[in-house]
Amino acid sequence: MRSVRIIALKKDRKRILEHLQNSALVQVKHTEAQEEGFKRIDTSAQLKQFERNAEVTEQALKILNSISPEKKGLLASFKGKKEIDPDEIGRLATESAKIIGICQKIIRLEKQRADYAAEQIRIKTSIAQLEPWKKLDIPLNTKDTANTAIFIGTLPKLYDDITLSESLAAECPELVFEFEIIYSSASMTCIVLFAPKKQREEAEKALRTLGYSRPLNPTSRTPSVKMQRQLAKSSDIELKDEQAKNDIISYLDYREAICDTQDYFNLRAEKYRVISELDQTEHVFVLNGYIPEEDCGKLQELCDRIANCVVEFEDVSDEEAPVKLKNNSFTEPAESIVTMYSCPSHEDVDPTPILAFFFYFFFGMMFSDAGYGLLMVIATTIILKCFKPDKKMRNNVRLFRNCGYFTIFWGLVFGSIFGDAPAVIYKMVTGNAITMRELLPWPILDTQKDALVIMILSIALGLVHILVGMGCKFYVCLKNKRYAEAFFDTGLWMLMLIGFAVIGAGMAFSQTVLYIGAGTAICAAVGLILTQGRGKKGIFGKLLGGVASLYDITSYISDLLSYSRLLALGLTTGVMAQVFNMLSTLFGTSFIGIIFMIILFIIGHAITIGLNALGSYVHTMRLQYVEMFSKFYEGGGKPFEPFSVKSKNFKTKGSNDDQ
Repeated sequence: MRSVRIIALKKDRKRILEHLQNSALVQVKHTEAQEEGFKRIDTSAQLKQFERNAEVTEQALKILNSISPEKKGLLASFKGKKEIDPDEIGRLATESAKIIGICQKIIRLEKQRADYAAEQIRIKTSIAQLEPWKKLDIPLNTKDTANTAIFIGTLPKLYDDITLSESLAAECPELVFEFEIIYSSASMTCIVLFAPKKQREEAEKALRTLGYSRPLNPTSRTPSVKMQRQLAKSSDIELKDEQAKNDIISYLDYREAICDTQDYFNLRAEKYRVISELDQTEHVFVLNGYIPEEDCGKLQELCDRIANCVVEFEDVSDEEAPVKLKNNSFTEPAESIVTMYSCPSHEDVDPTPILAFFFYFFFGMMFSDAGYGLLMVIATTIILKCFKPDKKMRNNVRLFRNCGYFTIFWGLVFGSIFGDAPAVIYKMVTGNAITMRELLPWPILDTQKDALVIMILSIALGLVHILVGMGCKFYVCLKNKRYAEAFFDTGLWMLMLIGFAVIGAGMAFSQTVLYIGAGTAICAAVGLILTQGRGKKGIFGKLLGGVASLYDITSYISDLLSYSRLLALGLTTGVMAQVFNMLSTLFGTSFIGIIFMIILFIIGHAITIGLNALGSYVHTMRLQYVEMFSKFYEGGGKPFEPFSVKSKNFKTKGSNDDQ
């Protein structure tokens, strides 16, 4: 990575920034201080406007998608962005005001619909409150007459004519009254009570004692008339809401234009963020940034072609420089696995080549079916050829294609081709039972019968994986001149693990080899005792620290046992496939049986592929992150993020889509 400084005339700024954004070669450097004699332009107002417009388009798209979701095929996510001519950006700029106006109309219509929905809730609440009173033939707010006091309201419990009369008489024996129960339920009784006006206070006091309360929204019309009016109002609002919805639907044809306009404003916002970072005078501007060393020639050629400007390249410290991973076509797809964890720091080695091989290798061993692997390779190849996905998706697809190759390899090693489908078909055709070991012309490892052998193989592969990680740590320490850490903290542990591996081999093959392994492990253990406490004070402290360090062997044993999942998932894949193969033959070889077999075969293996592919992906990633990365990888690097066309919907012709 190198530092770059571009000095050019201000009149060429627009053209230079557009080409830099399209080429995605340079990451603009953010610095707080400006150079002496220069100033910076405050673009916050323009930025807010662009961001606000982008937000308006986002709201409009959400509204359109909520009413009429965009119909996309199952494989649409693999399709790359549409390609437009750079001149189309100018057209988008011209039409942006119109599109923003349409978006604002859509938002206003949706606001109206929200208001209609709130009003409908109020109407439903009002109708629910009036429902108990619908038999009442006088308004709820009926006033007293010249001689009669009128009470219209509710009591908070169930009453009938007898219990209510008794309760009122008990509260006020001298009260003269007449009442009618309009509605009653377990929790409420609606009543109309008449009493002499001269006894109004006594009647009200008696009713209050029973929990009397007036209706919440008394009206000047009878409840039934009010309910009819509310229902009519509700119907009218429904029509208005439907009209607003149809008006929104009428803008569906603008959905793609809105997406393009959203991208346009995001591009403008990104450009103005960069402008705010430029040091400028009345006639000149200066852009500072970072560029990968291999792209320096491309940038020089680009600048020479588009404007008269000065391009200066300088070395940059590892601590300051961002990180851009560079790998070949085999390992590049695994970069996403590395960056998902963290970019390497300047002290790390790029773990992508190592991770890529072991990721493909372990995924294949866990998925371990040649038929499934072949399907993965065919499906991913078709996607790459037919859909032309963008780089990020392209690398993800290539990742699984490479995993598919290794899945085929391990499927052939384990003798699994859609489980034991060839053996099942052979039996159906000939009537003679046969095993995959007898059917295939090469020796295989049966995950069920050779489980112990595969377990030993898994642990051995795990040991290799861990030793490779520790070897990376050894290299990093040597590169950074931490020699004691390299030889004592890493090298001795590597020697001990190798000694244990040789002991295991000696137990199986030769007593002499066993002694060699034991001697190696003992020497390594002595070395650890003498060196691991070197940071402690006093001889006793140093020895105690060294002895205590041997306890770390338990963590290495735990890590090695984690690799038993290679056997476990490989066994699961094979057993599930065989179970579905067995179930598919239950109805024999009749016409109905063949139809049943085909359906169950497809469904069963689809389930097996879905579950075990996901399990293999997750557990393979765990082996990389936990078992290997913990041995050497620190991470924490800053990823290289070039000034580029960051759009969702389109890319311009000639843009560097590989960023």
